[in-house]
Amino acid sequence: MQPLIVLFMTRLAVAIDFATGVLIALGVLEAIVRTGAVYVALGRGTDAGGESIRLRLGKWLALALEFALASDIVRTAVAPSWDEIGKLAAIMALRTILNYFLEREFDQAVRMQAEAIRAAA
Repeated sequence: MQPLIVLFMTRLAVAIDFATGVLIALGVLEAIVRTGAVYVALGRGTDAGGESIRLRLGKWLALALEFALASDIVRTAVAPSWDEIGKLAAIMALRTILNYFLEREFDQAVRMQAEAIRAAA
């Protein structure tokens, strides 16, 4: 029974890794499309910012890190080694740091947008 569980968990981890790659690809694709739209808008003289594109891409990458963390948790649950535990700790630290700074920037962007709306009114 144990080899069957190990096989299932290994395949599950591979599927989650695949989903991680898809999320990164979708985020990058969206960022490219939105950057193209900003470029076209700037060519017409409108002032469109790229800050929201960067924040949105950061959110996609943070979500992908969550999936990578899930994959590593599945792998570590089956056969924990110090190498895998270290990798898991590194991803957790990266995710925590990225989410902290992303939330700060997102809150700052929302605050600036609210101030701009109040100033325009």
